[in-house]
Amino acid sequence: MMAELESLETAAEHERILREIESTDTACIGPTLRSVYDGEEHGRFMEKLEARIRNHDREIEKMCNFHYQGFVDSITELLKVRGEAQKLKNQVTDTNRKLQNEGKEVTMEELKQCRLQQRNISATVDKLTLCLPVLEMYSKLREQMKSKRHYPALKTLEHLEHTYLPQVSHYRFCKIMVDNIPKLREEIKEVSMSDLKDFLESIRKHSDKIGETAMKQVGLVCTHVISGGKKSKKEVCASSDVEVKNTSPMSEQDSGILDVEDEDEDEEVPGAQDLVDFSPVYRCLHIYSVLGARETFENYYRKQRRKQARLVLQPPSNMHETLDGYRKYFNQIVGFFVVEDHILHTTQGLVNRAYIDELWEMALSKTIAALRTHSSYCSDPSLVLDLKNLIVLFADTLQGYGFPVNQLFDMLLEIQDQYSETLLKKWSGVFRNILDSDNYSPIPVTNEEVYKKIVGQFPFQDAELEKQAFPKKFPFSEFVPKVYNQIKEFIYACLKFSEDLHLSSTEVDDMIRKSTNLLLTRTLSNCLQNVIKRKNVGLTELVQIIINTTHLEKSCKFLEEFITNITNVLPETVHTTKLYGTTTFKDARHAAEEEIYTNLNQKIDQFLQLADYDWMAMEPGSKASDYLVDLIGFLRSTFAVFTHLPGKVAQTACMSACKHLSTSLMQLLLEAEVRQLTLGALQQFNLDVEECEQFARSGPVPGFQGDTLQLAFIDLRQLLDLFIQWDWSTYLADYGQPTCKYLRVNPTTALILLEKMRDTSRKNNVFAQFRKNERDKQKLIDTVAKQLRSLINSHHS
Repeated sequence: MMAELESLETAAEHERILREIESTDTACIGPTLRSVYDGEEHGRFMEKLEARIRNHDREIEKMCNFHYQGFVDSITELLKVRGEAQKLKNQVTDTNRKLQNEGKEVTMEELKQCRLQQRNISATVDKLTLCLPVLEMYSKLREQMKSKRHYPALKTLEHLEHTYLPQVSHYRFCKIMVDNIPKLREEIKEVSMSDLKDFLESIRKHSDKIGETAMKQVGLVCTHVISGGKKSKKEVCASSDVEVKNTSPMSEQDSGILDVEDEDEDEEVPGAQDLVDFSPVYRCLHIYSVLGARETFENYYRKQRRKQARLVLQPPSNMHETLDGYRKYFNQIVGFFVVEDHILHTTQGLVNRAYIDELWEMALSKTIAALRTHSSYCSDPSLVLDLKNLIVLFADTLQGYGFPVNQLFDMLLEIQDQYSETLLKKWSGVFRNILDSDNYSPIPVTNEEVYKKIVGQFPFQDAELEKQAFPKKFPFSEFVPKVYNQIKEFIYACLKFSEDLHLSSTEVDDMIRKSTNLLLTRTLSNCLQNVIKRKNVGLTELVQIIINTTHLEKSCKFLEEFITNITNVLPETVHTTKLYGTTTFKDARHAAEEEIYTNLNQKIDQFLQLADYDWMAMEPGSKASDYLVDLIGFLRSTFAVFTHLPGKVAQTACMSACKHLSTSLMQLLLEAEVRQLTLGALQQFNLDVEECEQFARSGPVPGFQGDTLQLAFIDLRQLLDLFIQWDWSTYLADYGQPTCKYLRVNPTTALILLEKMRDTSRKNNVFAQFRKNERDKQKLIDTVAKQLRSLINSHHS
């Protein structure tokens, strides 16, 4: 048992040694073999080793058998290579022999010269290698400058100066380049400045196109959003921000304004950002900044733009003639500030807010002054209204860029006064045409349709007229509904101007009411007065004017309601202006009434001029004078027309006419040209006065109580009764008493008439002066005359 264990241990030990021999580095194999030879089992180890060798031989044989074909192929290839190698060896040997033979023919000097040339060529190549990048950079620089790529050219120049030229600074051409660098920098500055000048000139010429685009864009945005009912125009336009093209400072595009054809209204409007290329400004600014001349550039740019601003703000002398003149003026201003605003936001410090504000203050004052001057020449309200809308768009556009525009809206309130004046002038012509073309006859109505049409035009209600059968007539003429509707049109025109002015409802209401009051109290009133005072106006026309103004006066409350409905400001609101239409129409009516009275008196005077009394007639005629009969007939027909006059106009006119007739007859009797008259003539005159009294008693105009109208002739009646009845004793006895029968007879009047009769009595009785009756009558006249003088003297004392 022990022997077996020992045998196993020995075998394990031999196996371990074999593994060490196979795996251990050859440098360390000595100790391992020594342990084998020193051991007692040397023989057995050798057996183990022989067995291991045989195993390896078998494995090698297997492997060789597996790779034999590859080995054969490799040997074949190797044999081929050996043949080729032999050929190459022969060629090398042959070449070497030829070189040896030729070398014997070359001298040592020639060899040295070749080697020197070789070194020179090598040195030249090295130097050219250093110089070529410099020349290439310089060529690149010239090419960039030729193609106007100024900023890259400046960068190339910096690289050339600081990186490439120092490496070859000892060459003459490099010194020339170094000396030329300042000139190149100056050339770049000049060329870039030239581009900037071209840009400034181009931007000046195209400012109106830029401004037109910006204003059109704001107008479309406002229109679209407002039509959708989302925002007010003020909110929309204030929030809109039309930008210009933000070209990179490194851009190499050409400067200028890109041409954009006018777009149809249905097409999208190009933004101002599509019109302007600012790269020349950016390039020039960057170049000057790199060259350390930024301040010079800033000062130049601002100076030039100030000059352009003054040119833009100078309006053309005929700007007021058309709306396009104003539009072009506004477009140029907007275009100028759109550019400056963009420069402000896309450059760092080229312009600042203080500079922009200074320009805007100057622009605002000059613009307002120009608008005040030129708008004052405008007499067309449509043009003034269009101008107002243009100013609002102008203000809203600039407000979108952050510019304060309150002064523009304040100025619009001034223009509103002018607009009101132009409206008043226009409506003055409208009213004149209406009044001149009117027939001053009640409007006839033949059917219900026409009746409703007129009632729809003018607020008129009359239950009795509605009950009447067709055909029928309105009491007023056509100018009543026409004037009423024109007043409403005027109110609408005033309302149009107040739109978009950011006014409160109360302010709009006050503005409309004040303008309407001017229309009523000045324009319409003057037109009515002119018609009333016209020479050829007749009594019929005057009567119709009174009727018309009465109905227009009643319609004033409807005009109040109309204004309230469109402004939503109740008339009870504090400080609400009242319409003065009632006063206007009352004044016109009173003027027409006075004109009626005057006209009637003139007609009476015309009839009286036809009077042809025979003051020396011994006997009266059998009837009243023809002229007076015609006069009474005229008065009857005239007062028949007065039945439709309102109030007591007819009674007043009738009383005025009778008083004037009575006074005129009295003057006719007492005038100085009538130096003598007979009792017969006085009796004929009495017949005419009786005709007048008969007319008064007949009641030509209803409404008089008792004999009120007859009292107009009371002075004549008492005077004629006194002379015809020769009742001097009663007159002289009761003179001065309240109950005197001849209370209305003035002693001076009586004396004048008595003197005329005394002279007649003397002339007719020259040959009968010795008759007793005639002498007694003459004495009586002298006595009465003496007593009348006494009464006159006592009255004066």
